[in-house]
Amino acid sequence: MGQLFALAKEFSEMPVAELEKLMESPVHEIRAGAISIMDKASRNKKTPERRRREFFDLYMRRHDRINNWDLVDLGCLYMTGSYLYEKPRNILYKLSKSENLWERRTAIVSTCYFIRQGDLGDTFKIAEILINDKEDLVHKATGWMLRFAGDKDQKKLLQLLDKYAATMPRTLLRYSIEKFDKKKKEYYMGLKKSTTAKAG
Repeated sequence: MGQLFALAKEFSEMPVAELEKLMESPVHEIRAGAISIMDKASRNKKTPERRRREFFDLYMRRHDRINNWDLVDLGCLYMTGSYLYEKPRNILYKLSKSENLWERRTAIVSTCYFIRQGDLGDTFKIAEILINDKEDLVHKATGWMLRFAGDKDQKKLLQLLDKYAATMPRTLLRYSIEKFDKKKKEYYMGLKKSTTAKAG
């Protein structure tokens, strides 16, 4: 993958039509290469808005080719969120309710860029939509983004946990509280255990 990321920098000017051909490949690493090119180019301040829009449109239009967690994260930790930052974000709410787990993961991971800017609202709103998702890879991504948002505003994270810790999936809860001190971790995990015991 290190070689692939190095190649992505070399081919940052690749036309979008060629990127789409790469995304159509059955080989996972080739699809990862296409998304990595878009990611690297998006991080370059010299990349024009028109090209950023083409990347975003391609990623969304060909989401059928995004079929693994690492492809989602390559495309969403920077590219999708940075494009949407000063635009309407309705697409993320639509994706958060998709039947496709990779689209739901895209919805929450795309908020990573917003969190870096101190803009946490969409992370918490989308996390609430996904709070009882059935897929472990959505739990992990949601907990990861909540933990990151909690670094910026722990009070908001605690408010969400007070509301949902007892009923949210265990993996999502564990990821959310990973940076808490031992006492806080035990408190929130205890809420989960007490609910499980009552259900039993």
